[in-house]
Amino acid sequence: HTPMYFFLSNLSLVDICFTSTTVPKMLVNIQTQSRAITYEGCITQIFFFIVFGCLDNLLLTIMAYDRFVAICHPLHYAVIMSPRFCGLLALGSWCISVMGSLLETLTVLRLSFCTNIEIPHLFCDLPEVLKLTCSDPLVNNMVVYFVTIVLAVFPLSGILFSYAQILSSILRISSAGGKYKAFSTCGSHLSVVSLFYGTGLGVYLSSAATSSSRTSLVASVMYTMVTPMLNPFIYSLRN
Repeated sequence: HTPMYFFLSNLSLVDICFTSTTVPKMLVNIQTQSRAITYEGCITQIFFFIVFGCLDNLLLTIMAYDRFVAICHPLHYAVIMSPRFCGLLALGSWCISVMGSLLETLTVLRLSFCTNIEIPHLFCDLPEVLKLTCSDPLVNNMVVYFVTIVLAVFPLSGILFSYAQILSSILRISSAGGKYKAFSTCGSHLSVVSLFYGTGLGVYLSSAATSSSRTSLVASVMYTMVTPMLNPFIYSLRN
């Protein structure tokens, strides 16, 4: 019933849903030896993939703020991180993620595609889909950049700012035991953040830097399957 475990339960749910948007369809494709997906199915997959990807970003940012309050303002922690405030933060994350995903997905509906197209990816990834349109994707690209800045760059900046403040507070602690205890309270979260953003950036930087689809696919497997799988191990072993 503490804030950390409340947000951790939300993160676990999001990780399950995040992998469920891509892995079941991929397993069906392997079993049936058919790689086809309907237009409606592709749009649905894009929508839920963006929703849960954005939720991961926002929840990790909220958890960084939780660690910041716990270490930098320990005496006010119970007052600041009240159950009502935690509930509002979680609800706000879900609402913002759904709205951001709707904005990106609905703009795809205005585009026209050929009857049969092949997406060189494991799932319907929005940037890959936009490359195959017969229409002008300028508006879509602008929306993607806007949502990425709001729901990825800003949260990452918040995480970095929180940890800068945490590091500053830890360095002011005189005892080695106190420093170790402070570091241990945010070690698991820092590991998950590094894994999530490291693999996520790897996907898009590798696809931008090289034309090799294999490199991009390997990075995508790390981002969509390996990272959510490792998160429970990181937190469980810590506990």
